[in-house]
Amino acid sequence: MTGYHYIWLFWALAFLLAFIVIYGSFREHRTLMLRAALGTAPFGLSEPLFVPAYWSPPSLFDLAQRTGFDLESIIFSFSIGGIGAVLYNLAARRVTRPVSPHGPHRFHRFALAVPVVVFLPLLTLGWNPIYPAVIAMAAGAGAAVLCRPDLGAKTLYGGLLFLAFYAIFMIGLRFSAQGYIEHVWNLPALSGLLPVGIPLEELLFGGAFGLYWASVYEHLTWTRPLPRAKHGFARTDLKGRV
Repeated sequence: MTGYHYIWLFWALAFLLAFIVIYGSFREHRTLMLRAALGTAPFGLSEPLFVPAYWSPPSLFDLAQRTGFDLESIIFSFSIGGIGAVLYNLAARRVTRPVSPHGPHRFHRFALAVPVVVFLPLLTLGWNPIYPAVIAMAAGAGAAVLCRPDLGAKTLYGGLLFLAFYAIFMIGLRFSAQGYIEHVWNLPALSGLLPVGIPLEELLFGGAFGLYWASVYEHLTWTRPLPRAKHGFARTDLKGRV
């Protein structure tokens, strides 16, 4: 056991705390947050793809080292999914509401499958898995916008907001746990670029995840973030303007 043993747990719980604060403070976003978080949580089970190729964090019961899986990844995935889905709504003061399924919706299913379609072939190239993951999420975001152009603003600004949010957490990790990044991340297998001491790949992950997950809930459910009206909520369809 090292002095870093519980840092991954504390970091995952810090994201969970942010989720709880937002969830508790904004009643109108709770359904979106919870559904998005539950949709993201299973991605925590993909951790064996990244351990130890990308990183190897000390974890509870040494699960990551012994099996590749860990509980922290599920907590982390759950939390960032819920947060990433609502940051744009919070900043723009919008609430997600149903809309009519107009537009190029015949490509809806293909657009949703793009991340998997892109990720699996790239994974066979022998690259570090973080790069196929980043490219797949970015491609998924692009496909979603092509299918749902009305979600373009939420996708772009939601991605930027989550990147900023994620960077703050990474900077906090960098300065609160000196040497942790060098100890845990497989830096020789990565680009070697460390803005503010943070692996560039983490920032790429934060940006790509934010782009994809910012609007995936609306894409799945044919909903749209609409401005608040003075008395209730403004409503429109995909062709309408508010």
